[in-house]
Amino acid sequence: MTRVLVVDDEPQILRALALNLTARGYDVDTAEDGTSALNGAVSGRPDVIVLDLGLPDIDGFSVIQALRTWTSTPIVVLSAHSGSEEKVRALDLGADDYVQKPFDMAELLARLRAATRRPQVTPAHRVQFGAATVDLLAKTAERRDGDGTRPVHLTPTEWHLLEILLRHPGRLITQRQLLIALRGAPDHTDASYLRIYVGQLRKKLEREPGRPRHLLTEPGMGYRFQP
Repeated sequence: MTRVLVVDDEPQILRALALNLTARGYDVDTAEDGTSALNGAVSGRPDVIVLDLGLPDIDGFSVIQALRTWTSTPIVVLSAHSGSEEKVRALDLGADDYVQKPFDMAELLARLRAATRRPQVTPAHRVQFGAATVDLLAKTAERRDGDGTRPVHLTPTEWHLLEILLRHPGRLITQRQLLIALRGAPDHTDASYLRIYVGQLRKKLEREPGRPRHLLTEPGMGYRFQP
């Protein structure tokens, strides 16, 4: 059974989440402030943490930062903050995903499943999505077309970007994280750099590049690989 630690300072939301998640087979622990959240993460060893940012003692950003010093437990932020700046900051500090209040329970459940899902990479490091098959170990890619399967050539930068996304299925990777990985610095003035390479990957690997189903954009935040 998946254990979830839900952290929120609004008692009604805390109760509603605990009831809904328990009814869907989750083992739920709760905390109403940052200190209790950190203690609960240590004692309860949850499989995933749902974390509100607006806590009364320690804000959610500090909780994420503290957790990431010792655990890689997935963190799904649940917050009323609507600006992309807060979302990006939480993700850059180590959160795995971000759901805005008011939220749809079905969407939150989907994000929890994605956060706790094991990477969809076989021992041979082969990832299949849509018409594409990528072998991360051999660094080969191929695509099925109407007349069979053909190899796909990817540049070194395309490979690096694709590998980051494929190794974190369902996880939102921020522009800053990708720019640091690809260029060694978070050059916020050059977001078009990422758009160009993601666009090239879609043309080469997606069935409908104009309507991608697997290499997705989260506007103002980053990109996500959806298996």
